[in-house]
Amino acid sequence: MAGPSIMETLFQRTLEDLIKGMRLQLIGESAFISKAMEEIRREIKSTDLHTKSIALQKLTYLNSLHAADMAWAAFHAVECMSSSRFAEKRIGYVAASQSFNESTPVLLLITHQLRKDLTSVNEYEASLALECLAKIGTVDLARDLTPEIFTLLSSSKVFVRKKTIGVTMRLFEKYPDAVRVCFKRLVENLESSDPQSLSATVGVFCELAAKDPRSYLPLAPEFYRILVDSKNNWVLIKVLKIFAKLAPLEPRLAKKVVEPICEHMRRTGAKSLMFECVRTVVGSLSEYESAVKLAVAKIRELLLEDDPNLKYLGLHALSIVAPKHLWAVLENKEVVIKSLSDEDANIKLESLRLVMAMVSESSIIEISRVLVNYALKSDPDFCNEILGSILSTCSRNFYEVVMDFDWYVLLLGEMSRTPHCQKGEEIEFQLIDVGMRVRDARPELVRVARSLLIDPALLGNPFLHRILSAAAWVSGEYVEFSLNPFELAEALIQPRASLLPASIRAVYLQSVFKILIFSINCYLSQTEALADLEPGVLDSISQRENSEASHLASFRAPIESEHDEAFNPGVVDRSSADISIEGTGDVADGDGQTSKFVSFRKNGFTRESIANLLNLVEVAMRPLSVSLEVEILERACNILGLIEVLKREMPAQFQNEKVLEKEEIEVLKLIKLMNDAFSEELGPVSTSAQERVPIPDGLVLKDNLADLDEIMGDVKLPSSSSFSLESPYYGEIMDPASSNVQSKEDSEASNESTSLLAEHRKRHGLYYLPSEGNGTISNDYPPANDLKSVDTNQDDTEDLVKLTAQSLVSKKKPNYAKPRPVVVKLDEGESVPVVPKKQDSGDDSLSGAVRDILLGDDAVKLSSSIKGKETVNAESLDSKENMHDVENTRHRKSSSRRSKQRPHQKERGQTSPEKLGMEKEEHGGKVKSKSSHHHGRQKSRQKAEGSSDVIVQAPVIPDFLL
Repeated sequence: MAGPSIMETLFQRTLEDLIKGMRLQLIGESAFISKAMEEIRREIKSTDLHTKSIALQKLTYLNSLHAADMAWAAFHAVECMSSSRFAEKRIGYVAASQSFNESTPVLLLITHQLRKDLTSVNEYEASLALECLAKIGTVDLARDLTPEIFTLLSSSKVFVRKKTIGVTMRLFEKYPDAVRVCFKRLVENLESSDPQSLSATVGVFCELAAKDPRSYLPLAPEFYRILVDSKNNWVLIKVLKIFAKLAPLEPRLAKKVVEPICEHMRRTGAKSLMFECVRTVVGSLSEYESAVKLAVAKIRELLLEDDPNLKYLGLHALSIVAPKHLWAVLENKEVVIKSLSDEDANIKLESLRLVMAMVSESSIIEISRVLVNYALKSDPDFCNEILGSILSTCSRNFYEVVMDFDWYVLLLGEMSRTPHCQKGEEIEFQLIDVGMRVRDARPELVRVARSLLIDPALLGNPFLHRILSAAAWVSGEYVEFSLNPFELAEALIQPRASLLPASIRAVYLQSVFKILIFSINCYLSQTEALADLEPGVLDSISQRENSEASHLASFRAPIESEHDEAFNPGVVDRSSADISIEGTGDVADGDGQTSKFVSFRKNGFTRESIANLLNLVEVAMRPLSVSLEVEILERACNILGLIEVLKREMPAQFQNEKVLEKEEIEVLKLIKLMNDAFSEELGPVSTSAQERVPIPDGLVLKDNLADLDEIMGDVKLPSSSSFSLESPYYGEIMDPASSNVQSKEDSEASNESTSLLAEHRKRHGLYYLPSEGNGTISNDYPPANDLKSVDTNQDDTEDLVKLTAQSLVSKKKPNYAKPRPVVVKLDEGESVPVVPKKQDSGDDSLSGAVRDILLGDDAVKLSSSIKGKETVNAESLDSKENMHDVENTRHRKSSSRRSKQRPHQKERGQTSPEKLGMEKEEHGGKVKSKSSHHHGRQKSRQKAEGSSDVIVQAPVIPDFLL
């Protein structure tokens, strides 16, 4: 396509015209941008640099605000960068800084242009090159332009020098060997009298020290001088950040800087500097009591400020000091707790963290009660923050602050019914975890699980479905602790359960199967025992039948009324939960549910109750035997198959009082075998259990499964259209009788082949991959909890103030009526392994180069130059003598490096990668054998290294400071 004509060039739209046109356009933004891009593509091909630069400017604008692609215009940006006119050059540099990256093909073409502009007498052109290099600098650019950066570090133009100092950060990151060239001049700028250069230099060192502070300990004297002499608040803030990193590494340094920091804290009127002093003291100098007391006094001033930003900073500083000095929180407890009702969300979160930091074994119950009341009246976000804080605090270190697990199980049930609760996954995990770890909590856990299963409000909240899954699993796994297993089965097969997703309903059915096996086994065990007795003894046995059947509840310790006095969530009242044993038939139990098994505690497992249970379960399972969900279908067929076997092989047991026949013994053994399998107790599994499994010899584990494409390339996955939405039998409508026969035959035919898989599903159905359910969830349910209008925020605030005061004053463990239950822990520990942060290889190279400069030959000159400008205190003379031997040892250790210094600095800046790799090995203090093809100087270097023991050198702070 031909370039634009002269008329088009004369009437070219500028960036201002483009912006005005976009605001006034009527064709739509996308269409306008597309039209503008076509215009830019046509204009940018012009040979006139002015026309090209205007088009590039418009393209840069569209890229920054509308993400328009401009990678295709990279070469045009290079052309504008080479213009002699500053306006066009600036447009080119801005476009390059915005669009270039390490993979840009034309990046190598700008090296000469950058070098030319860096050495320009025009400081603004040098500024453009420095800004561009700071953004797009690569390894090659950093290596090639190091000499120019070295020269500009001592430029007489402050405008250029301060930007050059900032560029060194990018330079060191991309090319660590540049440290050997530029680091000394960068340190010299710490002595600059110009505040801009000093601020830029301190900023660079602040960023460098954040990555590896130990390497910069030798520069502590310079930072100390700035801390004492500087009047610039922003420079002081950066220096304080540096000392916050250095002080924990050197106790003598902390002792030296604590007084100047406290002096700044007393005198400054700037809130930013005062807060940085406070954060440095509470974070890195917390061993100095006087400094901490001063910092807490300043924190108090921040807490009393009306500005929410300052108040938040005060709470944040208090959260930093709380772990080591909890008394500081006690002194400000009123302000902290009143902040829970603040309008600012960040302030509420910080105050919540401080309240949870004050929790102890004696106050956990009361503080949880007040916080749950706060959650009832809070917005959804803060409500879930409160619930999450309670869950994380109570479960910390295997529930170390929880002394009464019956109370904690009730608390989990209460939190499940809190409005806006979205912590279903966390509550699910803790319900199961408490059940596996604390045996004494299982009776109460089963009771709470049933109350959750029959609560209609939980069915309408999809965030709480995981809690129902845990409640169902607990009901089946610990059914032997239930007062009435039949009512658990009723709760699990209630019609409202059809509203739940398929993955949750599958857990329901598996628990029904466990309860069914348990109940039949108990009943048949009684009948088998009666078969060997004389008829005269049966009367006396029948009198004890109820006590033997209700022996299940003997494990359950009754909860005393002391919980109601302290904190009893009390959603399901204990007195109302006890089922009446006076009547029979359909009677409403304490939870408002109609049950056919209210006489269980009086009569135990009887023929009538077992027959009713089998009929009830069979009626509920028939519709599910034709379900489209494979998890539901499999479990329903297993239950129906068991019922069919019982009715066919043992009809006498469900029709009259006849005792067992010989041919029925096999069925009894089968029931006992399945009950024994379900009775096997599950325990917690360590998070690192899989890592401790040894890999078999010869097994190669790959990071991905890409090889499966070659192995299973011919296997085609079934499409979703192959499944019918009406019936699993390809749309054929089957009558109930034929479907029952078909499901029965399928269950019998596949019983033997799928026994192992079925057994695994029975035990671990909760952890199978969930299937996607399309059930419609109704919202026509009552709310989980009504907001309590009786209590006020002020009352809760006063309660929390009293509670936290008591919890902090009392340091002794409270005396409980019963001992704390045993919490199961694995012998080898279950804590999540803390993976140490792997340091980047570039950071290792940078740190090694810095240590080599500060601890090598040049360190002597650098240290002496600094010493000449400082006054030696009399109190430091003893420490200087002690450090004399350290200096001599350091010189001996660095003697092997002196022969390796290069004569020219440019050669240092252009070191090849191979030599750089060898230097990193040497400067890191490691001796590695070289390959046989290295000769000459390499061999002599090996001899020099092998003649002395190489030890990693620790940075040394000059004595005149310490």
